[in-house]
Amino acid sequence: MKEKRATENRVKKEGKRESSYYGLYFLGAVIVLYIVLFLLKPESIQIALEASGTVLIQIAPVLILIILFMGILDYLVKPKTVSKYVGKGSGIKGWFLAISTGMLSHGPIYIWYPLLKELRDQGMRSGLIAVFLYNRAIKIPLLPLMVYYFGTVFVVLLLVYMIIASILEGKVIEMIEK
Repeated sequence: MKEKRATENRVKKEGKRESSYYGLYFLGAVIVLYIVLFLLKPESIQIALEASGTVLIQIAPVLILIILFMGILDYLVKPKTVSKYVGKGSGIKGWFLAISTGMLSHGPIYIWYPLLKELRDQGMRSGLIAVFLYNRAIKIPLLPLMVYYFGTVFVVLLLVYMIIASILEGKVIEMIEK
């Protein structure tokens, strides 16, 4: 048993080492592409850098907020707590929590990925991550507008079907993972 754990820990550390270099490889590839672009079309580099800067300025506040939230989450929320609410033994409350937080979440989707990865590393089930991501399509502030255009019956049926589909998707993800 101890040998198995030692082997699993060694494999995890090696996997983390390998995956930590992907970011550096990507950065190197982007720098090389910018150099090639500068050599081929020097005027294009300014446009590309301005566009990149604009995007960075737009997402910087949200990124900082998410990084702070992840730090607080890491400090305050222990893996036992995550396992209790969204881990293997979470049951119905885990599904309900994933559905409701998915509906309540706002902002760009890519901002949520690091937080979900952190929760998954602490024990969150992959099926619940899929349910969370699926239910992000339901935007509560836009529901009155949907009711206005499509009617109450249509919107209620659509929401019910989306929630059911998200649960089925989560179950499929968990079956594939096993």
